[in-house]
Amino acid sequence: MKIEPLFDRVLLQPKESEKETKGGIILPSAAQEKSTLATVKAVGRGGELDGHKIDMQVSVGDTVLYSKYSGTEVTLDGEKYVVVRQADILAVIK
Repeated sequence: MKIEPLFDRVLLQPKESEKETKGGIILPSAAQEKSTLATVKAVGRGGELDGHKIDMQVSVGDTVLYSKYSGTEVTLDGEKYVVVRQADILAVIK
């Protein structure tokens, strides 16, 4: 199956959260924070908001930082994804 986002939505694949601190302490899963870094896997075509055209600012393959509690989590073929609005993406990491 394939997910194709509509309008100004973006399909993200979150990166693994840190399992170990920089000092070498291994964190249990309950102490690990949800990752806010992700790779863009698919992008919608844009849309309109209040009569203004929304151009997409991200493209497939970009690494992005997105809002912690945004989007809808989806599991497809054993892989976890998040579908967010483009406005929930805070920055592109270069």
